[in-house]
Amino acid sequence: MQVNETLNEGLKRAYEITLTAAELDAKVNDKLKEAQPEVEMKGFRKGKVPMALLKKQFGQRVMGEAMQEGIDGAINEHLEKSGDRPAMQPAVKMTNEDWKEGDDVVVSVEYEALPPVPEVAFDKIKIERLVVKADKADVDEALDNLAKQAQNFEDRKKGSKAKDGDQVVIDFVGKVDGEAFEGGTAEDYPLVLGSNSFIPGFEDGLVGVKAGEEKDVEVSFPEDYQAPHLAGKAAVFSCTVKNVKEPKEAEINDELAKQFGAEDLEALKGQISERLEAEYAGAARAVAKRGLLDALDKDVSFDLPPSLVEAEAGQIAHQLWHEENPEVEGHDHDKIEPTDEHTSLAERRVKLGLLLAEIGQKAEVQVTDAEMTQAIMNQARQYRGQERQFFEFVQQNAQARQQIQAPLFEDKVIDHVFEQVSVKEKKVSKDDLQKAVEALEDE
Repeated sequence: MQVNETLNEGLKRAYEITLTAAELDAKVNDKLKEAQPEVEMKGFRKGKVPMALLKKQFGQRVMGEAMQEGIDGAINEHLEKSGDRPAMQPAVKMTNEDWKEGDDVVVSVEYEALPPVPEVAFDKIKIERLVVKADKADVDEALDNLAKQAQNFEDRKKGSKAKDGDQVVIDFVGKVDGEAFEGGTAEDYPLVLGSNSFIPGFEDGLVGVKAGEEKDVEVSFPEDYQAPHLAGKAAVFSCTVKNVKEPKEAEINDELAKQFGAEDLEALKGQISERLEAEYAGAARAVAKRGLLDALDKDVSFDLPPSLVEAEAGQIAHQLWHEENPEVEGHDHDKIEPTDEHTSLAERRVKLGLLLAEIGQKAEVQVTDAEMTQAIMNQARQYRGQERQFFEFVQQNAQARQQIQAPLFEDKVIDHVFEQVSVKEKKVSKDDLQKAVEALEDE
């Protein structure tokens, strides 16, 4: 097996690999010998078919496989000796296209090697982490919101008209073309006006009704309504109003606390404070992470594989184009050409991706099975009723697992780097933290 270098320029590599006819023939013979004990042929006992006859009968069939294995073996051996790590799958092409049995096999192999990543001087990197404490006003605001969630409804004075936000208790029968339809009838139904829990127009039609009143509400089902036989159809709901109730917020006391699983009001306040500070810490980490990535991008420099940058820029351009053109669902549109801005962003992503991967590998950062399982379960909850199918899909799909694992790995590497650099805490207000988060979203 001969391997000759034909290009070594920057990160680009090219080689010519020759698999001689004798080497290919030997590989074919080896594969036939391996299969010989199991071969049965008329006139011969199992495993006793002569090699010459096996080669005549099956030689052509195994030659392609032997050729592929030989070339793959040569490439793998070369990569192991050279230490090169291709940025993408090497391009392999047979150069003697008029090849016939008895000729040497000559192929060209081209790829871009991943660059050597320099060591990072972590001790020179300084990061600021914002710290926000949950104050009394924050806790009181959260308590008010909980009280609204736990609100009750009390009867309005007799003859009062229903307002937006009130609850009306109704019987109704819905009809399309004069015929009642399935699912369009209910009794003693408590409906909060303004909740948008019914089709558009229904709740608006009940604003101003009184207890004991009967009213026909005319509406039209949306064109994209989930029941195709009702989509776009005009309907009339004959409603009998049994009661009109006004909302009353729950009192902020120990009883409210118990509704939310706390022993008393003080315990609930403590839980709220912890939850708020956890939310603030998560937002502050996102801001600090951006600062860290900016510092790494600025302080570390190395050559980037053009193929990776080009692929990433194309993906960024394609994704942003679809965000700007949400009405286009398919991908059978004209090619989206990346701009200089897309390419600049791609260079940053590729650089940081390679850098974090190198740091994680050297630090032996790993995502555990338990962490992966938890992450998969968290995503599965988005597919209510199909959690098991989603879980099985991920287990059987390597690409899906990689998409879940990659951000977990990155976060663990980021946490590792935070431990190596200088982090200074800075106490700020909730509004200052919010502005810092909004600044991230604007970039």
